[in-house]
Amino acid sequence: MSETAQPPRPGIGVGVVVTSPAHPDCVLLGKRRGPVGAGTYQLPGGHLEFGESLAECAARETLEEAALRLRNLRFASVVNSPCAAARYHYVTVLMKGEAEPGAEPRNREPEKNEGWQWVKWDEFPPADQLFWALRCLREQGYNPFTEELDHLKGYTGSHQLA
Repeated sequence: MSETAQPPRPGIGVGVVVTSPAHPDCVLLGKRRGPVGAGTYQLPGGHLEFGESLAECAARETLEEAALRLRNLRFASVVNSPCAAARYHYVTVLMKGEAEPGAEPRNREPEKNEGWQWVKWDEFPPADQLFWALRCLREQGYNPFTEELDHLKGYTGSHQLA
């Protein structure tokens, strides 16, 4: 009996929408480096580790990447980001957290990220300059400055990424 090669399974990531009282209406964005998505804007985040909660992952990744401790961590959204051309498929859980008062980001992974900046949510770069999970989040209609989850009503996870 011959075995058929199975396609790879999607990865599970956690992205973090970071806000700050010192930067009203802004979220933290970095610009990716590396083989996948180089030059696109991203949120802090990474892989969910075995046994880790979503909040633990969000806190760990934000501290590792941007040297920020977060408070009030909570669920924001979930996106399905398949891109067949890049052989990339992640399901990303988005969490929201606030930077501690007075804290500013430091780029702790310069090989993966050009740097961090606070960007007004309503003045974001165009969709084609956003890394896939962030692009999908914007397409959902998510607003980090409300606590409503209306953006998830009717969400089917069918984004067409190229």
